[in-house]
Amino acid sequence: MLTITLNNGVMMPLVGFGTYQITDPALCQESVETAVAAGYRLIDTAQNYGNERAVGAAVRASGLPRRELFVTSKVWFRNHPGGECRRSVYRSLERLGFDYLDLMLIHWPFNDVYAAWRDLEALYREGVLRAIGVSNFAPDRLIDLLSYNEVTPAVNQVETHLYCQQKTAHEWMVKYGVAHQAYAPLGQSRINDMFALPAVRSAAEAHGKTPAQVALRFLVQQGIAVIPKSVHPERIRENLDIGDFALTEAEMAALAAVDNAAPMIGTATDPRRAESARDWKSREL
Repeated sequence: MLTITLNNGVMMPLVGFGTYQITDPALCQESVETAVAAGYRLIDTAQNYGNERAVGAAVRASGLPRRELFVTSKVWFRNHPGGECRRSVYRSLERLGFDYLDLMLIHWPFNDVYAAWRDLEALYREGVLRAIGVSNFAPDRLIDLLSYNEVTPAVNQVETHLYCQQKTAHEWMVKYGVAHQAYAPLGQSRINDMFALPAVRSAAEAHGKTPAQVALRFLVQQGIAVIPKSVHPERIRENLDIGDFALTEAEMAALAAVDNAAPMIGTATDPRRAESARDWKSREL
C-alpha cells in the first residue's frame, strides 16, 4: 500500500475512498464495504455528507480491526463557534460508532475558524483525534492558521486534478510540511473530456492502464494523496490499482502541461462562494 507520513508521524494511505454525494445509506455502506474488501484502508466522509452512520456500519461489517483503517471526517462550518466544534466531533464519533478519528478536517474556511481549530487542537492533545487538518484553504489562509496556532495542519484537502493541479498551493504545502490531499481527483463533471486528452490516452496505452488510473498516478507520483469516489465495484477496484507502474518524466511533463488552473467546484477565495455559504443547508450535523 502506498502511504505518506504526516507531519506528526502518523502514516496515511496515499489512495483513499471518497464518499461525497453517496447519500443513500445502503449504497454508501455497500460501496465502502466493496472498497475495504478491494484493499482501501482510508475512508473519507464529512458531517455534511450525511453518511457518517453508513461509513461506520461498513467499517464494522468489514471485520477488520478499527486500527487497520484510516477514517477522515470534516467539521461543517456551521459548527465552528463557541465550543460547537468539539460537540460536533463527538456527534460525528457517535454516528460513526468510533471512540477516535484518524483525521478531522475543517471543511471550509468560513465562520469562526480559529475557535474551531483550537477545539480540534484540544481534541488532538486528548487523543480523540490522531491528526487534524483543513480543507479548501488557500495558501494565505493556511499560513495564517499555522502562524498563530500551536498545531500545524497535517493535511490540506483541496480540489486537485489534471485541469486544476494546484501547483502554487502545493509548493506552499510542501514548504510548511502539510500533506496535499486531492478531492475530485478525476475531475467530476469534466471527466470524459479529461480522459480524452492525448497526453492521458498516450500514457494509458503505454502502460496498459485506464485514463483514470493515469490521472490518479500523476498525482500520487508527486506525493499528493487522492480520494476518488465511485459506486461501481469495477471502478472502485480500478482506482486503487495504480501502484504497479510509474509515469516517465516526459509523460509527467505532458500531463502537467494540460493544467489550466480552473477549479470546477469553486474556491473559498471567491466572494460569491463565501456569500452563498450563508445559505448552505446542513444535513445531519
